[in-house]
Amino acid sequence: MSRPRIVIVGAGFAGYRTARTLSRITRGRAHITLLNPTDYFLYLPLLPQVAAGVLEPRRVTVSLSDTLHGVRLVLGEADGIDLDGRTLHYTGPEGEGGTLAYDRLVLAAGSVNKLLPIPGVAEHAHGFRGLPEALYLRDHVTRQVELAAAADDPKTRAARCTFVVVGAGYTGTEVAAHGQMFTDAQVRKHPLRQGMRPRWLLLDVAPRVLPEMDEKLSATADQVLRERGVDVRMGTSVKEATHDGVMLTDGEFVDTRTLVWCVGVRPDPLVESLGLPLEKGRLLVDPHLRVPGRDELFACGDVAAVPDLEKPGGYTPMTAQHAWRQGKVAAENVAASLGLGGARKPYRHRDLGFVVDLGGAKAAANPLGVSLSGVPAGVVARGYHLAAMPGNRVRVAADWLLDAVLPRQAVQLGLVRSWSVPLDTSSPELARVPGGPGQRDEVRARSGPGAALASDTHDEPGRGGAGEEPAKGQPGSGSTQVRPGPGPAQPRTEAETAKGRPTATPPGEGPGSRFAEQRSEAETAKGQRGREPATSQPGGEPARGSGGESTRNRPGGEPAKHQPDGEPAKTQPGGEPARGSGGESARNQPGGEPAKNQPGREAAKNQPGGEPAKNQPGGEPAKSQPRPSTLEPPPGQPPPGAGTAPGPVKRSDAPDDSAKGDS
Repeated sequence: MSRPRIVIVGAGFAGYRTARTLSRITRGRAHITLLNPTDYFLYLPLLPQVAAGVLEPRRVTVSLSDTLHGVRLVLGEADGIDLDGRTLHYTGPEGEGGTLAYDRLVLAAGSVNKLLPIPGVAEHAHGFRGLPEALYLRDHVTRQVELAAAADDPKTRAARCTFVVVGAGYTGTEVAAHGQMFTDAQVRKHPLRQGMRPRWLLLDVAPRVLPEMDEKLSATADQVLRERGVDVRMGTSVKEATHDGVMLTDGEFVDTRTLVWCVGVRPDPLVESLGLPLEKGRLLVDPHLRVPGRDELFACGDVAAVPDLEKPGGYTPMTAQHAWRQGKVAAENVAASLGLGGARKPYRHRDLGFVVDLGGAKAAANPLGVSLSGVPAGVVARGYHLAAMPGNRVRVAADWLLDAVLPRQAVQLGLVRSWSVPLDTSSPELARVPGGPGQRDEVRARSGPGAALASDTHDEPGRGGAGEEPAKGQPGSGSTQVRPGPGPAQPRTEAETAKGRPTATPPGEGPGSRFAEQRSEAETAKGQRGREPATSQPGGEPARGSGGESTRNRPGGEPAKHQPDGEPAKTQPGGEPARGSGGESARNQPGGEPAKNQPGREAAKNQPGGEPAKNQPGGEPAKSQPRPSTLEPPPGQPPPGAGTAPGPVKRSDAPDDSAKGDS
């Protein structure tokens, strides 16, 4: 008899607990497959400490392969479910597709950032739902403090030192509390930053901080924030976000380069495509976590609207505590439906209390209904997190100890850029990469402004100041860039494209390629390749330093003497530059002729695929011979085309023209 097939979508609190419990119950009597975009479980409650430099990123991640024995891990994102055929289609991290058949399907895809119809938020704000967003915020805050210290304009310095957090729930409160401590430490320990005062604003339309908790804990958290210097403004939110700051609902404009969006979460858009009954975007299930009318389909966590048996008529909130406990019940009921476990049981949960870590020794907690604050609350909060984490407990405790006795390292790693973590994404756990396959999935139906914007794949001009663009030499996503912002996306010209961001290369062009067109000075700056020839300048007049400039520094003059075919001297713009210039550059220079034995057009003598040694058949003509003036390829070499690489070496892979970022 074949073993039943169980597929679990998502490895958050609900999905991870479901997989671990099913593995223990079935003991090899079922095929268990876990589909997840990453190979780790993320412990979200400690993410603010990652952004503040208290914990290293890997401390809050738990390896799925190492901790889920007997569970097959498939990396990818579900993009379609055939309920009648009992199959699930997914897209892998490298764009490959796949299909999983199932006898039981558990949906635990989690949630994404919640968007509101506020102009500019989707373009200028960043969320806080995944590890890439936490890493970006850590780098961004550090960069703003460093840029503020170097700024001469007091207004610019104040704007860079102002950080706005929207949403005074668990996440927003912890981000503001830890962030204020983090920036204060950077200023206090640096003698050149004396007089700088980082300013953190916490906004919410609710009447008080932490509205989900009782008033005593809310008052405790509010007092700690205000004593630390956080500007807490209740009943206030963002009316509009711009490049230079945010307009508040009370009419005040706040100059800032940082907007952190912690308003809330919404269920993963995957459940909307099923055509099943929903409750505020969540899939309706019965108390046994099964979808009515679909015996093979279960759901738990943030994507499921689970009836609250303690409060008839309501549904359990979207919290980690509920997701963790629902995962266990879902696993037991799935096993029972296959005859591999005991009887089914409904989900029933009584809150055991909440903890909010406010940084340092401060916290707010109400374990078993007992309200605590100060150091006792801090001990309870950290003890709870250590007990709840499924791994890395010793490493987390060690980082806490080191943070108590050693200063934090405030450095930029530059691993995640602004355009890599757009607010409006269905996969906050993944950083967007140029040409990534996940960008194709962004066209799925989503709510909120900025859905499926082409600008999601690009940098926001000036957001966060210098350093927000993709680093020089990093791949872009095409020959034109798109400016994010309200209104239709406008294409950017090559002159507007930031230097150092290579654009798409047409077939047959490349470093050292004889088929490459001449380039303008702007395109060849800093050894980077451009795309358009110099004749693309306005009015048809070649730019200075372009191929239309023949003689030394004189447009329209005669070609330099002794140059074949009217080719300018090697040191002249538009000709064959001297080695080390922007055209055929010095060996080992970007966009130039590689050093011998390096990959590129001219290979080492006598090397395979390279240029044969002199006097050998098919070898290089004598140096005194003039360069060919034709663009015809040499005998035996195919002309440049869609499948041909620059130079003699043929491509073995098809060109990737997707140029789409991760969703």
